[in-house]
Amino acid sequence: MATIRNQFFARHLDKLSILLFFVVWQLLPKLGGIVETFITPPTVVFATLVDLFREGDLLSHVGVSLYRSAAGFAGAAAVAIPLGFLLGGNFRTFQRLVGPVLRFLGQVNPFSLFPLFILLFGIGEFSKVAMIFWVCIWPILFNTINAVKGIDPLLVKSARSLGTGVVTLFFKVILPDASPGIFHGLKMGCSTAFFMLIAAEMIGASAGLGWMVWNAQINFQMPQLFAATVLISTLGLTLNFSLGLLESRLVGWKQKSFSGNN
Repeated sequence: MATIRNQFFARHLDKLSILLFFVVWQLLPKLGGIVETFITPPTVVFATLVDLFREGDLLSHVGVSLYRSAAGFAGAAAVAIPLGFLLGGNFRTFQRLVGPVLRFLGQVNPFSLFPLFILLFGIGEFSKVAMIFWVCIWPILFNTINAVKGIDPLLVKSARSLGTGVVTLFFKVILPDASPGIFHGLKMGCSTAFFMLIAAEMIGASAGLGWMVWNAQINFQMPQLFAATVLISTLGLTLNFSLGLLESRLVGWKQKSFSGNN
């Protein structure tokens, strides 16, 4: 009986930890004082989300934020994946010339670049998309480079010995073998996009979930602040989960596990 109970807890430990988190979150404000002032319980957060949805403004804010995040993320993927194949492939001179510079830029704190983005692009839509592009490109790029470098050379040699053409070799051997690493970078980039979204939308914005957080903060509307933050996290997790489903469909056949690092 004890073994069955232990197996049950081990199998559902992640769900139990989430449940415990929400229980603690719900009970914390009951302590009163400063905790009650600054922490909104999840039941109130959910009710606030329902009210915002009924008022009709919530979907427009979500749409604006999704557009900015998607534009920055898609632009980063379109640049980083081809560049990652070049830097991870056999272009040695190009790697030595560009690689160190890109790795240096990837370590620059994006928040320190805010004044530069504003100076170059103003406070309009382009600057917000550019900020998200900047933080997304590095995890996608470095994971793509590592994935390409990690391709089994025996597979490539075997395909070439069979007379496989360059295009077929890329789409049938190189791309499938590198796909897990690329998807790992895409999921990291997607998470990073929503992390940066709040900061990007606090600069000269009048709509978006990040603007909702900023507006709730300056007006001390804690339920709205928590509601917007929870919604941003939920959207980020949902898109990350969707990428995981797409990965399982496209490269689910691949048995080897991948652990990316940038």
